[in-house]
Amino acid sequence: MAHQKVFTELETGNYKLIRLTTERAEDVFRLRSDPEAMKFIDRPRPKDINDIHKFIKTLDEDFEANRSMFWAIIHKASNEMAGSIAFYHIQPENFRAELGYMLFPSFWGKGVMSKCINTVLDFGFDELNFHSVEAHINPANDGSRKILQKFGFVSEAYFRENFFFDGQFLDSEVFSLLKREYYK
Repeated sequence: MAHQKVFTELETGNYKLIRLTTERAEDVFRLRSDPEAMKFIDRPRPKDINDIHKFIKTLDEDFEANRSMFWAIIHKASNEMAGSIAFYHIQPENFRAELGYMLFPSFWGKGVMSKCINTVLDFGFDELNFHSVEAHINPANDGSRKILQKFGFVSEAYFRENFFFDGQFLDSEVFSLLKREYYK
């Protein structure tokens, strides 16, 4: 698997996938503070814009270390941020990464994420030479499960109460997709 020295921007339909920079910090803060958008994303909400600046700094460091690639999803015509999509926990030695994504609720149900996942998976399998991609979801997130299954992801594991967040133990489900099983 090749290390990306230069961040690769991608396009799909009406959207461009660009590197997230501090110029979009306010958008990221709104997204990661939105209770509906974060409903199934079991991560702490940012307290203020400084949390987002730290988050973006970590993303930059992770990209430089070949640990992640994080895109902002931008509507071409309006320049509005629709959401984000990323490869996390890149494992070059295993030709594997974890896929993560989220959208503002106003973009739900419009096919945006399907187009973006398709584009990012194409890039991961064809350009980064991934052998497999995994995705971790909250099992209550039926929408995420359906979109993963649409691309051929299969449920690989269901962990009971393996994740502690917000004072409670939560279940998690892990999906995976092998390059040879990818439905474009």
